[in-house]
Amino acid sequence: MTQLSTPPAGAPAKTPASSPRRRRRGSGFGTMRRREKLLRYGLLLLALVVTIGPFVWQLSTSLKGAGENIYTTTPQFIPSNPTFDNYLRVADTIPVWSYAKNSLIVAAMAVVGNAVGATLAGFALAKLHFRGRTLFLALVLGTLVLPGEVTIVSQYVTVRSLGLADTLVGVALPTAVAMLNVLLMRAAFMAIPDEMDEAAVIDGATAWQRLIHVGLPNVRGMLSVITIFAFIGAWDDFLWPLIVLTDPKNYTLTVGLQYLSGAFTANPRVIAAGTMIAFIPIVIVFATLQRFFFRGVEEGAIKG
Repeated sequence: MTQLSTPPAGAPAKTPASSPRRRRRGSGFGTMRRREKLLRYGLLLLALVVTIGPFVWQLSTSLKGAGENIYTTTPQFIPSNPTFDNYLRVADTIPVWSYAKNSLIVAAMAVVGNAVGATLAGFALAKLHFRGRTLFLALVLGTLVLPGEVTIVSQYVTVRSLGLADTLVGVALPTAVAMLNVLLMRAAFMAIPDEMDEAAVIDGATAWQRLIHVGLPNVRGMLSVITIFAFIGAWDDFLWPLIVLTDPKNYTLTVGLQYLSGAFTANPRVIAAGTMIAFIPIVIVFATLQRFFFRGVEEGAIKG
């Protein structure tokens, strides 16, 4: 029979290897070392400088007067004598408000088209069973592989054959239903539990009733996401409006701002002011829908 050895009197008791006393501080899964924390904050600061830096520089340039040097060795982000004269010169040089109205019309058509078309297509691909659904989904995925420059000629031929060349409708038509937004809405509808949809079917709900009463209340977050994407894409588009539009009265804001580069090549202050005018509506839309935007991204577009 083996005997248990007892430590001599006065000797310190041995602690197991897994004892909390011998564990290193900060080695748990929920802890973060100082180097890791500094690295993360350093990367966040770098990303902030890269993304926000150009915007701050453009805003500062647009507020600087003609007598203030913008090409100093040490960049000065705070103007010495802030002025709004550059914004007034933009309005005096080009019909900026008319161009902004055209851009708003195009963006509104793109937002409505994506909100309605992408929602209907996403719900059909996620919750309805019909012949050819897999093939249609494969075609949707196939369109995402091709870059936009490949199909831009065929798009122009189609728009011109429909008699929509040099019109705002022709500008908004190719982006009325983006395939990426269709996939996003399909993923949102797929995340809805099947039990909710089956219960509605048992109660005798039609496809439209299931969409309105079961689907839409649970995808409002993702709907805000595609609304922001559609607005920004239509507002910032430059190549397609430049190809379709020929009459200066129908120019969108991004196309009309090119006249500032031609008339004020030696004055980047006015160009910066025009850029800031084009940026303001994007800020307003995102600030209005940011709560729903982050809800759709974080929660997978499912309520509660």
